[in-house]
Amino acid sequence: MSGGRPARVLIVAGVVLAAFMAGAPTALAADGVGLWGRTDDKVITFFAFAVMAFFTILVTVLSLIQIRLESRKERLRRELERLRPPAA
Repeated sequence: MSGGRPARVLIVAGVVLAAFMAGAPTALAADGVGLWGRTDDKVITFFAFAVMAFFTILVTVLSLIQIRLESRKERLRRELERLRPPAA
């Protein structure tokens, strides 16, 4: 059996990962109090609003960057066509 060692390593890694994932919710929170403090509806709502605002701002900024790069590309293309002699 030549492929036994890598399979065992993957199985052990999977079991360890599953154990960490199973223990994660209780590791940093006791009775609803985590790193932020008591988690209630207000905290969850503000976090969700922050996530929505982040992605809205991200999309807007990336769109503005893309518009600027596209206009630069078009300007350079027109400049190259203007300077290039016509094909005979």
